Amino acid sequence: MKTTMAAISTIAILFAVTSTVSTAYAEVPDWVKNTAGWWADGTITESEFVSGVEFLIIDGIIKVPPTTASSETSKGVPDWVKNTVGWWAEDIITDGEFVNAIQHLIKSGLISVSADSEPVQTAPVESGDDSKLAALEAELEKCSEIVKAYKRIDCEKPLNKAIELYKYQTGAERFDIGPITYYWFGMGSEGSEFEITPTGQPILTIRMLAENTGSDITAINCTSPSICAYDVSDGSKIFKYSGMDFTSGQIVLNPGDSREFNFLFGPNIGYGGTEFEYDSSKSYTFRINEDFGSISIPLKLE
Repeated sequence: MKTTMAAISTIAILFAVTSTVSTAYAEVPDWVKNTAGWWADGTITESEFVSGVEFLIIDGIIKVPPTTASSETSKGVPDWVKNTVGWWAEDIITDGEFVNAIQHLIKSGLISVSADSEPVQTAPVESGDDSKLAALEAELEKCSEIVKAYKRIDCEKPLNKAIELYKYQTGAERFDIGPITYYWFGMGSEGSEFEITPTGQPILTIRMLAENTGSDITAINCTSPSICAYDVSDGSKIFKYSGMDFTSGQIVLNPGDSREFNFLFGPNIGYGGTEFEYDSSKSYTFRINEDFGSISIPLKLE
């Protein structure tokens, strides 16, 4: 089991690196760098690292410029390459410098990749393809081996976030509004439910995830019930929330970052709030009215 996990870990090392050294590089998630760090500190073996990188290049996940193997081959990965991997994992050097080190492994014959072969074209991940999810969960399981609590938490946090985002991306409905993509599993999913309490009070909860798919830092905003970009409408009345989990009135998202958020509509809590009412003859929508765009999402309340 440990060997299998290590192999999966190795295969995931450069999953997000898709550019060549001659162009700009995408940001590499922290959870990927954790794996690179584990090879640098000896948690996984050199052979597992090399075979994993070779697989990713052949499969077209890692793209490097055409590189010809030298007539002088190396018997092992040089110490400077291992140091480079460690520095990359610690954000000391750039992705470009890291990929340069990978090119050295190709030139020295440690990674065998035909310079004139076409990479295998892989289909986009569909909801039924759980290979990426399996790799993420294997990485998360690997974190449990870390003894020091704070290091284990640092390892688990970005992985849990990546798993959460992956599940939303592959299973939820998406709504693109300006630089933010909203994902929602719909009414009846965990965190998005409707009920009427024994006292007759309708309770509506909404749980979504917002991802910044733009290139600039963007915030989604809700400072109070009366000043909030999110509410519910029945076509004639607007209902303000009873509870939410925005921090300091907004959620700031860096490019590529994501955050799950929750709203509760029910009793009037004051401060501009309203009491949520339900009429089965009316159609309800969850409304988003941000500066960067707006949308009304139909709610099926039963």
